[in-house]
Amino acid sequence: MKHRIVVLGAGYAGAYVAGTLARRLSRQDTEITVVNAEPDFVQRLRLHQLSAGQAIEAPQLTEVFAGTGIRLRLARVTAVDPERQVVAVADADGGDGNGELGYDTLLYALGSHVTTHGVPGVAEHAFDVAGRPSALRLRKRLDVLSRRDEGGSVLIVGVGLTGIETATEIAESRPGLSVTLIARGELGAQLSAGARRHLRQACDRLGITVLEHTEVEAVEAARVLCADGTALASDATVWTAGFAVSPIAAAGGLDVTETGRIVVDRTMQSVSHPNVYAAGDSAYVVGDNGRPLPMSCASAGYTGMQATAAIVGRLTGHTIPNTKLEYLGNHISLGRRDAILQMVDDEAQAKQNYVGGRKAARIKAGILKMSLWTTSHPTFGLPRRRHHLAPVPNGSADKAIAHSEKTAA
Repeated sequence: MKHRIVVLGAGYAGAYVAGTLARRLSRQDTEITVVNAEPDFVQRLRLHQLSAGQAIEAPQLTEVFAGTGIRLRLARVTAVDPERQVVAVADADGGDGNGELGYDTLLYALGSHVTTHGVPGVAEHAFDVAGRPSALRLRKRLDVLSRRDEGGSVLIVGVGLTGIETATEIAESRPGLSVTLIARGELGAQLSAGARRHLRQACDRLGITVLEHTEVEAVEAARVLCADGTALASDATVWTAGFAVSPIAAAGGLDVTETGRIVVDRTMQSVSHPNVYAAGDSAYVVGDNGRPLPMSCASAGYTGMQATAAIVGRLTGHTIPNTKLEYLGNHISLGRRDAILQMVDDEAQAKQNYVGGRKAARIKAGILKMSLWTTSHPTFGLPRRRHHLAPVPNGSADKAIAHSEKTAA
């Protein structure tokens, strides 16, 4: 009986892990299934561009995994039962194709979604760019506003990286719209002094109104209500004030943090269930600097590489290497011709120097292009030799893990 590996999510982390495992492990011993709600690979790093009206490439996952032997199941994950080692799924289109998938090893990489923080009206009236459907919904609304003679007002709530990139992208791509960026604190507080000046200059150049130290208490259909009693008219409110993970892992009994992220060890293995691994935003892991890795594409890459190395090592009885778990800095797009590259130190504090302008924009564009290419070609450059699993009875994950650790010792 083949060892069943199930990968939940085909984002930056899930797609990489699935493709790499397919190249590294023998098809005679393993079968790999990827569960994803959408048929395409979503470039989440560029969803703000998609919402602004730009064409963003979305490779079909059938093409991404072509020739790898990976099975693709288009479905929503509704539950995980790590005791029974099954995943409950439902057809992504709402059909009757509900069912369960059994696994011996599970890679949980379902990513994150926007969180409302309990603010009234966000779920009903606000837009977001956390997923492709929601980004397209915002794009449709912006199309309507752009066709109006009087234009329209767009309010972006939140000044994290997503909020800044969304505001600058919309302002540049749709100059007929009035864009306001609402910050609970200071604009660019996480940046160095020079980078903050650069960001303010970019907002001024693009005509973005910035409201700092402003807290939103409620979102209505045509306005935003602030804590100081101010009511701001809005034809489209975009909520970027934080992200959260799915409650599925917590509901299934996995050991998670207060925010629902799966607690893993240095090898991305769940501390409560050894045949479950997590990568990307879903994983809570301490990086090489002694601090938890932030939710980011870079973290997805690092955690994905470590999870892959651990799964291959444990199932085949080989030594498990420690790959890098670094947080080096942030790349912030400010439209298509401007950006900020801000590096951080070991304390995750912004270094004094930064790169800005067209050079930073070219670096960011190169990173995005490389991320898409490597995800679309998951097995490129990997050794063609496929490893057989360690010879253990029934091929169960826990026995394979125990066997490999005994072998390594």
